[in-house]
Amino acid sequence: MDTSPFQLDHVGIAVHSIEESMPLFERLANARGGEIEDVAAQGVRVAFVGTGSARLEVIEPVTQQSTIARFLEKRGSGLHHIAYRVPDIRAALADFESQGIQLIDREPRPGAGGHLVAFLQPRTTGGVLVELVEVPNSTAGA
Repeated sequence: MDTSPFQLDHVGIAVHSIEESMPLFERLANARGGEIEDVAAQGVRVAFVGTGSARLEVIEPVTQQSTIARFLEKRGSGLHHIAYRVPDIRAALADFESQGIQLIDREPRPGAGGHLVAFLQPRTTGGVLVELVEVPNSTAGA
């Protein structure tokens, strides 16, 4: 697998309400937020604001069983994860696992924008929840 650094895709922020939170993030990014998208497989709604690696993903739970609902209950609104683009998510998962990084997802799942995503266990990533986002034909350091 390519050993060059992966490109930051976005930073995820957990919120109770996208509609209530978005004006602040739009002001900070000096940009309009995108359309709200339902990600049924994860029990959330998301909207992106900003561009390039400065994008924020604002995430709201739609079910009390979602990981975001549990996160909000335990920690409140705030930083949830950082996401990196990978050209081949299955290869990246295998590579991280071979390096002793524990996987939350052994198989990718559907994420926002129709991308495949997978998460790495924070216990083995310095306490940070890391999301991998498959963006075919992306270059790691572009």
